[in-house]
Amino acid sequence: MITKNISKQILLLVAVCTFGLGCKDKLDLLPNQPLENYVKVYMPEAVNAPVLKSFRITDSVQTLTYGAVLGGKDYATADLPVTFKVNKAVVDSFNLANKTSYPLLPDGSYTLSSASATIAKGSVSTAPLSIALKTNGAGAMDALKVYVLPVSIASAPVKVNEALRTTFYIIKAQPDFANYPNYDRSTWTVLGFSSQEANGEGPNNGRAIFALDGNTATFWHTQWSGAAPGPPHYLIIDMGSSKIMHGLSFVGRQADAGGKPNEVNVQVSQDNITWTNAGTFNLLNNKDLQKQFLPNAFNKPARYFKVVINSAYNGSYTQIAELNAF
Repeated sequence: MITKNISKQILLLVAVCTFGLGCKDKLDLLPNQPLENYVKVYMPEAVNAPVLKSFRITDSVQTLTYGAVLGGKDYATADLPVTFKVNKAVVDSFNLANKTSYPLLPDGSYTLSSASATIAKGSVSTAPLSIALKTNGAGAMDALKVYVLPVSIASAPVKVNEALRTTFYIIKAQPDFANYPNYDRSTWTVLGFSSQEANGEGPNNGRAIFALDGNTATFWHTQWSGAAPGPPHYLIIDMGSSKIMHGLSFVGRQADAGGKPNEVNVQVSQDNITWTNAGTFNLLNNKDLQKQFLPNAFNKPARYFKVVINSAYNGSYTQIAELNAF
């Protein structure tokens, strides 16, 4: 275990000194074991793998870095050509080992700057290479979906450190709420609801339509007078025409009592017949505006959406002051 820890510390130090910053002179002492155990090529990004990265949704190119480093105490005594590849074959074993189910980043959403590079004589690493990522437009990765991209050393003229042959990049395109304003609700109608409080909250409160009136002082409240049905509670909204969906926004009732939505599921439809699960999430127990992207419906058309409230804070009833889509 001590030898393993020392080896990792050396790898970390060499990784810090990579890509033209050669500092092999810092490695004066190595544990007493054969030198060939150290003289191996590896990917420095793999030392603390996997590499987790989120990227903005933009037309601009965004990049990741990859390359190779020569381990050991000395600099390269000759040019060492190294080749790289996207290693699709290791995705299943990675997911199995990590109890994940990440899909491979789709072809066309990334480009490797080069499949080869050289650790030049007298140096310690290749020049840095880059992976260009596409997060918007045709061929882009899906927003909010988490992918894996394994990049491996395919060949080298010296031994490869098998534990550090492959860098696993875990990648997500993360949209910015500021880029998605709410839709106009002037033509929206409430098409259905699980229940509403039609009388107990007064003439201008309690009914489902009050979640769409632009007034945070009013609210939809599930029925409590005469009957008190429990969850799940739901609202079905007709937006009047098909919209490109990205997410929903919620404002809780402006009171400190219970009933604010906790676990929420959203479904979307074009015809009010066939529904698609757009995502499930949890809201906070507060009175603030809360926005949620819809991971399974992002950038997809829908005319209708259904908000299903599976649970609420401190109550079996629920209430919403304002509901919108963007």
